[in-house]
Amino acid sequence: MKREADARGGTVATIEHAVAALGDDVLTETAVQAHLAPLFSRVLERRATAIDLANHSLGRPLDATAADIAEAVSLWQQRLGDAWDAWLDEMRAHRARFARLLGAPRDDCIVPKTNAGQGLRAVLNSYNTVPRVVATRGEFDSVDVILRHYAQRGRIALSFVEPRADGWFAADDLLAAFSKGVDLAVVSQVVFNTGQVFLELPALIAAVHAAGARVLVDVYHSLGVLPVDVAALDADFAIGGSYKYLRGGPGACFLYLHPRHLDGSLTTLDTGWFAKREPFAYQRPDPPQFASGGDAFLESTPAILPWYQARAGQVFTLAIGVQRLRAYSLLQQQRLVALLRERGVDAEGGTRERGAFVIIRDAHAVELALVLQERGVHGDARGSYLRLCPDVLTTDAELVAAAEIHAAVRADRNI
Repeated sequence: MKREADARGGTVATIEHAVAALGDDVLTETAVQAHLAPLFSRVLERRATAIDLANHSLGRPLDATAADIAEAVSLWQQRLGDAWDAWLDEMRAHRARFARLLGAPRDDCIVPKTNAGQGLRAVLNSYNTVPRVVATRGEFDSVDVILRHYAQRGRIALSFVEPRADGWFAADDLLAAFSKGVDLAVVSQVVFNTGQVFLELPALIAAVHAAGARVLVDVYHSLGVLPVDVAALDADFAIGGSYKYLRGGPGACFLYLHPRHLDGSLTTLDTGWFAKREPFAYQRPDPPQFASGGDAFLESTPAILPWYQARAGQVFTLAIGVQRLRAYSLLQQQRLVALLRERGVDAEGGTRERGAFVIIRDAHAVELALVLQERGVHGDARGSYLRLCPDVLTTDAELVAAAEIHAAVRADRNI
């Protein structure tokens, strides 16, 4: 196991050495480009032709990610079935890193999943009766379609909270919906299309608990760019992953369960042999005997590559600290908003009520995003919202160029 520990330690040491060179001061572009950008040399080759501002979508990977994935494959090639010893060590490390990022009280509160929807389904499938579920219309498409399909099949009684005229959700509207009856509330800490941060989330969770119900928080658009503390929030469940701000690509997701739900009283239909008390004993007691703690929520044979591809991004985020990343992100957003407004573009972002990206409201946002991409500015659109997200690697020169290109595109469209 020493070789695997050395490989994992190599990734950690390389990243932590680069971050240490920054010192403890606030992040500056000069320091970031000198010490952090070299960790991303491969993806930053795109700078020759692209300004990447879709970092709220598929995050930019570190160079170390390729070596981490190669490590997992090498174990397979060299050891075949014996590779599982090292792979399961990496799963434990993966859960521990997610636990630190989330502020989870125990590592086994983290159950690896390959997508966040799996986590939602595991929670829905833990109810023995038809639960009353309250969600917002601002949940991501996977969450939305899962909830509506369950409702169509009669598995849940579903009600939605609508946004106000400005596209934002009001805490009072959620509280009113909870007062009509709720067993499970589903809410995002940051809304995926507008970037709204639910600053009232602690009060909302407290209200749901006062009604004797549970809360599932989607932290996909907050984890890695906003401080997240699931223990302080007292969330029952949380779902998210590494696809975006944690730079871990698709497949590295999780379900978080509060320790109060890990005493064996809560089980789910989403299960498999890895959830058994002694999976490698190959015994079949009736009824099935499940593992203790969060291991009871594991399923069948897991995908192992996501644990490796997520490693470098998790280590990077933990080493820098989310507080510093958030402060730098807000400055970048404020700068981009100012540059756009100077050019007559009404942009929103850069305040504590917003997540990590800037939005521009435009009825033709999808078309606008495509035209911008043709001119080298890579953002995206969700409905009538154009989303532009600088990350810690983005330079001021890139922000200036993006604003100028955006203004030119709007001038060409005569809007």
